[in-house]
Amino acid sequence: MREWWIHVGLICIPLVAVYLNIPPPQLSPALQKWHSAGEFFLFRGSEIFYRESYGALGTSDVVVLLHGFPTSSYDWNKIWEPLTQRFHRVIALDFLGFGFSEKPRTHRYSIFEQASVVEALAAHLGLVNQRVNVISHDYGDTVALELLYRSHQNRSGHLTFNSLCLSNGGLFPETHHPRLLQTLLKDSSFLAPVLTRLTNYIIFQKGIGDVFGPYTQPTDAEFWDMWTGLRYNDGNLVMDSILQFINQRLKHRDRWVGVLTSTFVPLHMIYGPLDPVNPHPQFIRLYQQLVQRSTFTVLDEHISHYPQLEDPTGFLNAYFNFIHSF
Repeated sequence: MREWWIHVGLICIPLVAVYLNIPPPQLSPALQKWHSAGEFFLFRGSEIFYRESYGALGTSDVVVLLHGFPTSSYDWNKIWEPLTQRFHRVIALDFLGFGFSEKPRTHRYSIFEQASVVEALAAHLGLVNQRVNVISHDYGDTVALELLYRSHQNRSGHLTFNSLCLSNGGLFPETHHPRLLQTLLKDSSFLAPVLTRLTNYIIFQKGIGDVFGPYTQPTDAEFWDMWTGLRYNDGNLVMDSILQFINQRLKHRDRWVGVLTSTFVPLHMIYGPLDPVNPHPQFIRLYQQLVQRSTFTVLDEHISHYPQLEDPTGFLNAYFNFIHSF
């Protein structure tokens, strides 16, 4: 009996070692094209990926796109070209720890630092004195609110907002329902290092698929591109640290919800109502109640947490209607 367990152990140990050292997948042609179209700048010694396109002539309008968790700037790929037809400059970045940006280990990731990353990119691109339009999603919504707070405080180097469009972000801790794996990663110092290493494509695909609508699921290639972006630079190993943003939202609710409810910057919310993370109708009712100066668009009932990917036409129509309203 004892020898049997020894044999099992001898077989399992190398298999586990191989599993834990599976290299990140290769970039698909689509993801490679996105990567090749971008550039990098240094933020406090870390390389940050960004992409910028020059588009419409006869206007100086700029739009900056802030992506969500756990994905990347590639989330905007389906609306990128139409935005370049409306704006002179379209800019997106991968936050520190995401996508093609560096993903330092043993790093304390925070919303405050990500806001500083955006400000540093704005300075790098000569946008400090330029009014910019911001579109954000999920995690990016909270970064946008920190940027808005700094703008209201007139801090040195702050972003100057022309408008802000939010989408399906956990703005209110009381209506936000993180997924089980997210909760385990953010709250369990013992389990987190194990879970980040054990998470594989099948687990990832199930988790991401659950926050898309049943009729708007990503294709196999799109799932794989999201997974590739996460695994690039071993991003799966820093998810637990990044997920502290959920606790930061609760701790700094007054700061971020406060600026959201008091700002006079033109605001719009584009909302996919099938979102299990920010469920309907609780989320949108609270948004209407608290953010009375904002307009909002509720997309079709089958659209979920990633509206810019699930319904890019509906997302763009809602955004262009908003941007042309002031």
